[in-house]
Amino acid sequence: MSVALNQPVGPAHTRIYAYGAARGENVVPNEDIIGPIDSSDEWIRQRTGVITRVRAVATTTAVDLATDAAREAVERSGVDPHQIDAVIVATISNPRQTPSVSAIVADRIGANSAAAYDLNAACAGFAYGVAQADALIRGGVAHYAVVVGAEKLSDIIDPTDRSISFLLGDGAGAAVIGPSETPGIGPTVWGSDGSKSELVAMNGTLTQFRDGLVPWPTIRQEGPSVFRWAVWEMVKVARQALEAAGVGPGDLAAFIPHQANMRIVDEFAKQLKLPESVAVAHDIETTGNTSAASIPLATHRLLQEHPELSGGLALQIGFGAGLVFGAQVVVLP
Repeated sequence: MSVALNQPVGPAHTRIYAYGAARGENVVPNEDIIGPIDSSDEWIRQRTGVITRVRAVATTTAVDLATDAAREAVERSGVDPHQIDAVIVATISNPRQTPSVSAIVADRIGANSAAAYDLNAACAGFAYGVAQADALIRGGVAHYAVVVGAEKLSDIIDPTDRSISFLLGDGAGAAVIGPSETPGIGPTVWGSDGSKSELVAMNGTLTQFRDGLVPWPTIRQEGPSVFRWAVWEMVKVARQALEAAGVGPGDLAAFIPHQANMRIVDEFAKQLKLPESVAVAHDIETTGNTSAASIPLATHRLLQEHPELSGGLALQIGFGAGLVFGAQVVVLP
C-alpha cells in the first residue's frame, strides 16, 4: 500500500523587499597601491575605471560585513526577523572553512533557527542566491529569505599582483525576499564553464600553505581572457535573461552588472543597446570589485541616489571565478 507524501506549496511569485549594505571602513585611493605594482593612477583609471576602493580594517571580517548589511535589509523590509526561515550568504572569503557565515549572521540578526548555508559562486554568488531564495519560497520551503553577498577580499590579495589585486575591495550587500502578488523576480539564466577554471583562481591551496610549499594563497586572474569572456559571452547570457523575463532593453529602469571593471560595464551597455533612460551601475568607481557583494552594493547605491527607480525593472548579472554566471530581471523595491 503506497502512502502519498505531503508536498509544500508556496506562493506563485516573489519579490525583493529591501536592500542593505556595508562597506569597508577605509577608502583606499590609487595612489596608495601603485607603488607595489609599479603602476600609476592614470593606468588604473584607464584600464578599470577605479578611482578608490573600500577596504575593511584588520578586525572586521566578512561575517561582520554580512551581518551589518543583512540587519539593514531586514529593518528596511519591515519583516519580523523571526519570520525569516532561510539565510543564504554568497562568499569566497569566509575566514574559516566552518562554521558557515550564514548561521552566524542568522543568529546575529534575530533569525536563529532559520535554515542557513553559504554558497561559493564568486562574483555570480548573489544572483545564485536570489535564484535559490525565489525557488525555496515558491516551493513552500521558506516564507522569507535573506540573501547576502559578502567579501573581505583584502585578506586574499598580494599587493604586488598586477592582475587583479588593485581592483578588489571589501563589503557586503543583502536583500530580503518574500512572497508577492505579482512577479518580482524573473527566471534565472545561469551556468558554468569549469574548463576555464584557472582564469580566475587562488594560486595555491591551504594544505600547500600548511606544508610550506606556497606562500599565503591569493587570488589571481588572466585579465585579457576574462575580459573577452565577460564582454562577448556574458552579453549573450544577459540577452537570454531579458528574453526569459519577456522584456526588452527599453523596458528596463536599471542595468546592474557585476562591478568587475568599468570597461566591461560600459561595453556591456553598448552591446545590449540600452537606451539612455536606463541607469547603469558604476559603483566600481569608488567601491572597487567586491565579488559576490558587488551587485547588491551597486543596487543599494543606485536606489539611494535615484529613488525614482523604485518599482522599475533591473537586469542584474554576475560572472566570475569558476567560471560561473547568473542573471535575472528583478523589480526594484
